[in-house]
Amino acid sequence: MVPEGQQPAPQSQRLVSSRPARRKLNLVVDGSDVEIEDLGLSLLDVLRNQLGITGVKDGCSPQGQCGCCTVLVDGKPRVACVTPARRVDGREITTIDGLDPARRTAWGESFCATGGSQCGFCTPGIILRLDALRAEGPPTDDLAPVHRALLAHLCRCTGWQTVLEAWQQFGATTSSDRNLEAASRRAEIEGGNPQLVNADVALGAAGFAADTAPANSLIAVPGEAGSWSVGETLGEARDAAGTVQGRRTTIVPDWPLAVAAPAGTPWEATLRTTWVEPGYLETDASWCAPGGSPVSPLANGGAFGAKHDSPVEEAASQLAAEHGRPVLVLASREHTVRHGPKRPPVAGGARADGTGILRVVATPGIVESIAAVAPGLTVEEVPVVGLATSAKIRAAGWAEALILLAGARAGAGGEDSAGGEDSVTITSPSGATASARVAGDGIHVSVECGDPLDDVVLRSYCIGAAHMAWSWLTSESIAVDDQGEVHDLTVRSFGILRSVDTPPIHVTIQPSAAPPVNGSDAVFVAVAAAGWVASGCRQDWPVGGTS
Repeated sequence: MVPEGQQPAPQSQRLVSSRPARRKLNLVVDGSDVEIEDLGLSLLDVLRNQLGITGVKDGCSPQGQCGCCTVLVDGKPRVACVTPARRVDGREITTIDGLDPARRTAWGESFCATGGSQCGFCTPGIILRLDALRAEGPPTDDLAPVHRALLAHLCRCTGWQTVLEAWQQFGATTSSDRNLEAASRRAEIEGGNPQLVNADVALGAAGFAADTAPANSLIAVPGEAGSWSVGETLGEARDAAGTVQGRRTTIVPDWPLAVAAPAGTPWEATLRTTWVEPGYLETDASWCAPGGSPVSPLANGGAFGAKHDSPVEEAASQLAAEHGRPVLVLASREHTVRHGPKRPPVAGGARADGTGILRVVATPGIVESIAAVAPGLTVEEVPVVGLATSAKIRAAGWAEALILLAGARAGAGGEDSAGGEDSVTITSPSGATASARVAGDGIHVSVECGDPLDDVVLRSYCIGAAHMAWSWLTSESIAVDDQGEVHDLTVRSFGILRSVDTPPIHVTIQPSAAPPVNGSDAVFVAVAAAGWVASGCRQDWPVGGTS
């Protein structure tokens, strides 16, 4: 209302804003001139959310720690999520989509030919960094600079070794002589989810949920107490949710369970594990149009079983119906760590005859998982406040049971004896058999899991499983307080082994005409068991270095 005695302001005056005009940023993105308003965004936000370039991935939301969003700025690699867009005003930005076509094709073929990419989420950033390194001209057989370059990256699938091989074979390999349909079948068997295998996967084109959402989608992120905050942009949604950046704690990780005292004959081995994070790089995401079916958060990766009960599909469907528009639901790294399911910790003791007690954080299905492979173990479920757990995570329960029994046999001086050279053999519930031993030249694995279908993919999954097992045994843990609150919220605080810290992994695939079954889970358990025996079966995991 205009006060009495005053005239209303002219229309032109009423439209004048007191906010100063925003400056313009001028970038050259993948060879094209781009002018945008300076909204104070990161380079990642500009590339993905304003320009729609989905080859740049967001894996840490943003912590600058996973390397998935790496781009080239004037030819030099830079992590886009922690780079303010205004800092690169006037400069040339190259994403995976703008890489020289011949080099881009060569990198895709190289990664496909070696199995250097599985889900394909982390590899676009890795390829750009390796391409920049190759421009500097180090010898192909000198892996030291490659290890240093990869310190900026995290890969959970491949175990690094096949990435190093892709570097060495750049420009000299092709996937044209392989049956990629059979390769995809093997990848599905190993990953537990339909997966593509081709040169485009390594280039980021595997169809991740956050990459395929319609351009007019609303964005929803986790809010308080199970709610979802919705905005026109990711920035609006995060502002509404009050998202807290992840952090690394100074709290020392602890073990939530105690080993039960033996009745009568002492245990030959005791084992106690703590909380670990599944550590998949593509955080949970799904989108849905009104009346449609939500897109799976599994995309081109199974997340090692940790996404099977993700709430994002249901949320996307409900929010799309509520708003009458497509909605993309994105979980942050912080939300994934706080609320995503964890591998249930255990504490137990066993004798060489297979008897003993295994205490485990109460988890639906976990007793059945253990009983299927270790009927002599008495399983005690223990309620623990806080974190969600899942028996669907890779080999949960049965892995720990077989590892404990391998340690008990070693402790009795029989099969699987300590010393680092003896092999530990595991038969998984799928029927696959894997043997592993730890030696001075690395980890040696032999696997028989039916028709290999494609040796490259099977070898890649076995190397990745061996890396995950070695990392779990030696270095992985997250700090959780007495109320079940996670204090390690950054991807670097999970303890996942870097390329430079990973021993060489030697894989032998045993030929078989039997129907194909999952083999990498058996490798995962066999390597963890062999490493534990080599460590002298130290009770508390992670055990640190085993040498």
